[in-house]
Amino acid sequence: MRFLFFTLLLSAAGVLGAQSRNLDIYWIDTEGGAATLIVSPSGESMLIDTGFKDGDRDPKRIYAAAQLAGLKKIDYVVISHFHADHVGGLAALSKMIPLGRFFSRSDDAIEAQNQQWLDSLKAASAGRRTIAKPGDEIPLKGVQTVVVSSDAKIISKPINGGGAPNPMCADTDRKAAAQLENQSAVGVLLTYGKFKFLNLVDLDWQMELELACPVNRLGTVTLYQTGRHGGSDGAGSPAFLRAIQPQVVVVNNGPRKGLGNVDNTAKSILPPGTRAAPYERNLYERVSKMPGVEGVWQQHLSLLDPDPKHNTSENMIANLEDTAECKGNWIKASVASDGTFTVTNGRNGFSKTYTAR
Repeated sequence: MRFLFFTLLLSAAGVLGAQSRNLDIYWIDTEGGAATLIVSPSGESMLIDTGFKDGDRDPKRIYAAAQLAGLKKIDYVVISHFHADHVGGLAALSKMIPLGRFFSRSDDAIEAQNQQWLDSLKAASAGRRTIAKPGDEIPLKGVQTVVVSSDAKIISKPINGGGAPNPMCADTDRKAAAQLENQSAVGVLLTYGKFKFLNLVDLDWQMELELACPVNRLGTVTLYQTGRHGGSDGAGSPAFLRAIQPQVVVVNNGPRKGLGNVDNTAKSILPPGTRAAPYERNLYERVSKMPGVEGVWQQHLSLLDPDPKHNTSENMIANLEDTAECKGNWIKASVASDGTFTVTNGRNGFSKTYTAR
């Protein structure tokens, strides 16, 4: 009887310990690619994108982050779209650690130059792939993960308290659509209590406005991972950003990609004789000056535009070097059940704690 009592006590303690785990999010440095590893309070994991192929540099960094997180496998893999910087590392990663169920956009309208990356996904995911549609949920235990965009389509109804008219839509700059692959990206909204994490990956300016205008379909978020690696014109519409009102922003840029880079192909399609309201040309200035933004974290110091006014505080930048010397430091957010969360810079251990509104 005493043995049974202690067995039940240990079992209860184990369940309590599992429930008290935080939600952890790792932004893994892929130097202008993308790889975001999420470990839910249940212990299940989800990886969004696998970075570049590039001599297995990025798969090795993802594997190292998975080991740091104590993972023996990755339960869910989301491949947002079929560009080399998002799926290039998949083949090598699949040989380093077991990968469970896959989610991606469909095979429709694949461009010839990206066929090899679709083929790579098919090989790695054989029999375990689901085509994600807007409104679908990825069954990551312990958090709600809703697909908000896929295949150049968006959620049909507002979620997360969204639905209010967006007054900034009346006078906002509108851009021509980006190439199909970026428009087709799988974007997700992850909810853990008060904490909301939005990752639209490479979804472009035009699709952002689909989500934000004439009404905001996403509500407000706690933490936003910048679109298009923090590019100034490719994503980050002021009308969209003011709608989602992020508290904290993480920029997954490269040393010479994203932040500080003006995308001259993102041309305005405003009607003749009209002009959008002015906005900051540099994305760091654009988001840091927004009401309610409490912190901006960067994967890299922008070597395209190293002006201190155009980059966040050095303590909040994970990598300062050019690519050849880059150590591949990560950024991590650890979220408690009460909505408090701490963001940590893997380079120097600097951290800041926030409370989800």
